[in-house]
Amino acid sequence: MRIKEYKIELSNIHLYAYHGVLPQENKVGGWYTLNLCATINSLDSIANDSIDATVNYAEIYEIICEEMKIPSQLLEHVCGRILDKLFEKFTIIEEVEITLTKDTPPMGGDRLSSSVKIKAER
Repeated sequence: MRIKEYKIELSNIHLYAYHGVLPQENKVGGWYTLNLCATINSLDSIANDSIDATVNYAEIYEIICEEMKIPSQLLEHVCGRILDKLFEKFTIIEEVEITLTKDTPPMGGDRLSSSVKIKAER
């Protein structure tokens, strides 16, 4: 068997946070959905069945939750902080793509959402 790529995905993380340019967004808050895909540059966990050989999903989730608690004007800034923490903590992460969606931005539309997608590599 030849493995071409190894990725870890966390999908549809739904969190309440206080991000936005408008003062009401920082005061009232809103719902956000985050999707993350990380490319791992080690195949040890496939052969060894050990959490020590990979990235712990729960630790990724914890980093996301902690960074989402810090109010920011821009979703880009939130994503940047998450990326910095992930690359700092997990040396086997080679690349990360994050999509952060503001589920109901204050733009007056019905069923409207706005997203930022950032892909970064080590």
